Amino acid sequence: MSNVLINGRPAEVLLAEDNDNDVELTRISFEQARLAINLHRVANGEECMAYLRKEGIYANVITPDLLLLDLHMPRMDGFEVLKEIECDESLKHLPVVVLTSSEADKDVLMAYKLHCNSYLAKPIGFEKFSQIIQSLAGYWFTLVILPTNND
Repeated sequence: MSNVLINGRPAEVLLAEDNDNDVELTRISFEQARLAINLHRVANGEECMAYLRKEGIYANVITPDLLLLDLHMPRMDGFEVLKEIECDESLKHLPVVVLTSSEADKDVLMAYKLHCNSYLAKPIGFEKFSQIIQSLAGYWFTLVILPTNND
């Protein structure tokens, strides 16, 4: 990966996802996008909030430029994470893309009510999944101006 994307550094992406297969598909798809992206993973909402708040083992992490958030995770689901982010002044600037298997109208509406920036349904099959991730990477890291990360 040779492209330097944000203020002379790679983009930092946090993936909150409990499914190991989806994590691997996401990782491969970002690699195929050929953009300088550091992908970090947490497996549930509690870990996600600890990461974002730099608590415990996450004390020294870099604040992500983008959060990819699954809705249906154990211990704390994506909706609860969105609520926590919305209430935290130090996090509410963080762009959040919901990346989930649910296409249910109630889930889409609730995610947007909780101020997600985009809602993507995971398609079946690697090729379609990879296309979505590569398009997402191109949009967020080549077109969009993101807030400066002061870490």
